[in-house]
Amino acid sequence: MTLIPVIISGGAGSRLWPVSRETHPKPFIRLADGQSLLQKTFLRAAALPGVEEVYTVTNRDFFFKTEDDYAAVNPGKLSTTYLLEPFARNTAAAIAAAALHAENQNPDAVLLVLPADHLIHDQGAFAAAVQQAKTLAREGWLVTFGIEPEAPDTGFGYIEADGNKVKRFVEKPDVSTARGFLEHGGYYWNSGMFCFTPATILHEMQSHCPAIIEGVQDCLGRSRRVQGAGITQVELDAGSFAHVPDQSIDYAVAEKSERVAIVPCNIGWSDIGSWVALSNLLPPDANGNRIDGDVELHDVQDCAIHGEERLIGAAGVQGLIIVDTPDALLVVSKDTTQDVRKLYAALKARGHDSHKLHRTVYRPWGTYTVLEEGPQFKIKRIEVKPGASLSLQMHHHRSEHWIVVSGTAKIINGEDDRFVRTNESTFIPPCTPHRLLNPGKVNLIMIEVQSGDYLGEDDIVRFADAYHRVAKEEKEPLAELST
Repeated sequence: MTLIPVIISGGAGSRLWPVSRETHPKPFIRLADGQSLLQKTFLRAAALPGVEEVYTVTNRDFFFKTEDDYAAVNPGKLSTTYLLEPFARNTAAAIAAAALHAENQNPDAVLLVLPADHLIHDQGAFAAAVQQAKTLAREGWLVTFGIEPEAPDTGFGYIEADGNKVKRFVEKPDVSTARGFLEHGGYYWNSGMFCFTPATILHEMQSHCPAIIEGVQDCLGRSRRVQGAGITQVELDAGSFAHVPDQSIDYAVAEKSERVAIVPCNIGWSDIGSWVALSNLLPPDANGNRIDGDVELHDVQDCAIHGEERLIGAAGVQGLIIVDTPDALLVVSKDTTQDVRKLYAALKARGHDSHKLHRTVYRPWGTYTVLEEGPQFKIKRIEVKPGASLSLQMHHHRSEHWIVVSGTAKIINGEDDRFVRTNESTFIPPCTPHRLLNPGKVNLIMIEVQSGDYLGEDDIVRFADAYHRVAKEEKEPLAELST
């Protein structure tokens, strides 16, 4: 029986701000070895016996970033299926979409649901737990993975079990209750991972949350599909998906079903749910400090410091988390790292861009980085992948000056169509249709200087686009597989 991992990739990762942002959430965070959490999840899934295909449920805005991450770690070209959400509707809807798709394509498969932003250090123990879960899944069980608790942690939900039978799910407890769970025994951390057949989960969803399964089924019937060699994309229809109830799989099904089993396991699992958890992946120095970046310390103990560009100096402090990014600095006590999400929520409430965007923004064609901006000007570094192109577009309120610093650009500028090489430039007046393409085999790097009375990213009219973006729309929907 085929095993199909279903990677659920979403969420803002607000507790890991300012590295995690709405448009660059936790699954895309790079660890010290250069791999993202998403890449590690893909590799972990691909290494399991019997895996020939991986499903990924994610926001459509993250398709290109996800595809790039997978391409770097998928040399064997394992088949991939993307179920692309227009917006989040929680894990029950995501799992329903994957199960309905699998029922149509491979009904005899076993599905293994994996959050994209967790770490598992013991692949052997993980593979053994999955094998046990597959056996239970074939017997008609909804199988969850219970992590043997190491401490009375209040950041996790718990599962009470009798052998392999789940007795109940427990919301995140207080310290006293969690301590009682460990003393009593038979309680496990809820990992958020599941294993089941399409038939079993669909039957249980029809029994316990029919509105979700029926809503997703209607949505899939209206959704656009594109299939190519080794890749399938399903862009979920926004209008019908909006009517699907927003519920977690735990609340919608697992807490109500009588067919839930558990595989207790000790697999070196972490949900990387705070800056303390993330920093603990780094080795400590003699004073218990965990350092990532260029740092100078004096009389500092038990601190975690993450820097990206600038030198960070610290003296006479202890028990702090310090995270420095190009546009935001976080300083928080180790004891209160869960409160970082409150900072994120406050920034989002007042519309501050730092909750959503980094200075480097990913697009399907490459990236742009805002280097400097002020009244009536903005300077960007633009990097375009080989063979990629920006849309044919124009701006009402700004002009642009493009300077090529590496590679060769093909530029359409009104009626002019020409190549611009290293150390050459061109000027794009307002209201002029223009397009940038990289015809070469290496990345094109250029500097863009914008001038005008309005420099917002929404001042754009698209006439033609390889990624099917419509005029004035910032979201990038489904791309044709040939582009």
